[in-house]
Amino acid sequence: MKPTLFVLAAGMGSRYGGLKQLDELGPNGETIMDYSIYDALRAGFGKVVFVIRHSFEDDFRKFVVSKFNGKVPVEIVFQEIDSLPEGFTPNPERVKPWGTNHAIMMGASVINEPFGVVNADDFYGRHSFQVLCDFLKGEHKRPGDYCMVAYHVGNTLSESGTVSRGVCSSNEQGQLTSVVERTQIEMKNGQVVYRDEQGLDQALDENALVSMNMWGFTPDYFEFSKARFVEFLKQNSKELKAEFYIPTMVNELISSGRATVKVLSTTSKWFGVTYASDREQVVLKINELVRKGEYPAKLWE
Repeated sequence: MKPTLFVLAAGMGSRYGGLKQLDELGPNGETIMDYSIYDALRAGFGKVVFVIRHSFEDDFRKFVVSKFNGKVPVEIVFQEIDSLPEGFTPNPERVKPWGTNHAIMMGASVINEPFGVVNADDFYGRHSFQVLCDFLKGEHKRPGDYCMVAYHVGNTLSESGTVSRGVCSSNEQGQLTSVVERTQIEMKNGQVVYRDEQGLDQALDENALVSMNMWGFTPDYFEFSKARFVEFLKQNSKELKAEFYIPTMVNELISSGRATVKVLSTTSKWFGVTYASDREQVVLKINELVRKGEYPAKLWE
């Protein structure tokens, strides 16, 4: 059974302005999502599921889903503020859904096989999709046998400003032991640094592995998340900004011994449009990859 690619696209436009996931960055109008799906298909994924908001469904079907007719099965699921278990209601003043792990939960009705998770607005690179798919297609895949594709932090920086990254620790077996969020990461005087809680710069090895929200799960992850989300809502259902994040769920499963997460390293260089000023560099990088023959000039001929 081929694994499914689950694309988190419900947060469109929240940071960059407009539906940035529909921004045409490739030489023939390709979006970052196009390159992710192209890489996923040639790596061996067999289905694509998008999680979006109802508010831009029409545009999404017109500009995104239509490209893949006859190329790969596609499903759409929806993440909304009121997508909650019975007995819970959100604060009427809340404006954003409940975070990345809540978004994953929306896929439970359409995903019954191992699946990879990616952000819609991140360019992950060909090698990362290959190592993710190879893991998910591995024999004897057991419940709770997960993975995360980790990047060298030096391959994930923005030229336009600081970034936040989850710095990963692993054991001798190459399994994830924790993800610690580091903020205001940048290159200063040839050294990668982050800002600590006292506002001081701390050195970070440029080869330190970080999470870019590229995960591999088996379907039991939905059940774990469903149970944990109820506990989360008991504490936070009336909060305006509290979010249920993937690392929160993963850290809990690791610490309780219910899951292991293999850390898969990739040689790929991440890039994305964190800031509007990143756009020009992303266009140049994609054009260079096309020039080198990594991608055809037209992805979906």
